[in-house]
Amino acid sequence: MADEEDLSAVVGHNLRLLRSRRGYSLERLAQISGVSRAMLGQIELGRSAPTINLLWKVARALEIPLSALTGGPHSHGPTVLKAADSKVLISSSREFTSRALFPFDSQRRVEFYELRLSPKGLEKADAHATGTVENLVVSKGTVEIAVEAQLHVLEVGDAILFEADVPHHYRNVGQIEALMFLVMTYVDPIG
Repeated sequence: MADEEDLSAVVGHNLRLLRSRRGYSLERLAQISGVSRAMLGQIELGRSAPTINLLWKVARALEIPLSALTGGPHSHGPTVLKAADSKVLISSSREFTSRALFPFDSQRRVEFYELRLSPKGLEKADAHATGTVENLVVSKGTVEIAVEAQLHVLEVGDAILFEADVPHHYRNVGQIEALMFLVMTYVDPIG
């Protein structure tokens, strides 16, 4: 539980900082994100471990990458992200995990994630900011990606590039955990 508590504290600190930089009250952020004011307050205090979907809503409302909420301070020079120390976000169904592999830096317009999806698991993603592009490659398993009305089945080594400013989903159609790597690119500078 220490990792979950550490992540809650990091997310709380970052949310408070980023919200205040935008000049938003908790009430205003609640209105534009669709997340209750009470929940936002609990997150900022580090008393709630938010789900991936909830963090995506907040990140989208603040027009920032998800990793801006989960990442620590970034220094110049090499940065080692030890797997044992990484902050892993877990969906409410516990079928989907996301781990940032690229530390957030407000000058960058790219994020890099490791995604894991349980056998037969489904993760629905809301539309990201306009112009956001996802480039995903499957490293293990078989995954169905739905973008608007189109379904794409990807196997090991297959990749897909799509505009992610529409709702989309990832479904593990296999019997083993799927492992994917995702590069998310934004059109405009964020942060």
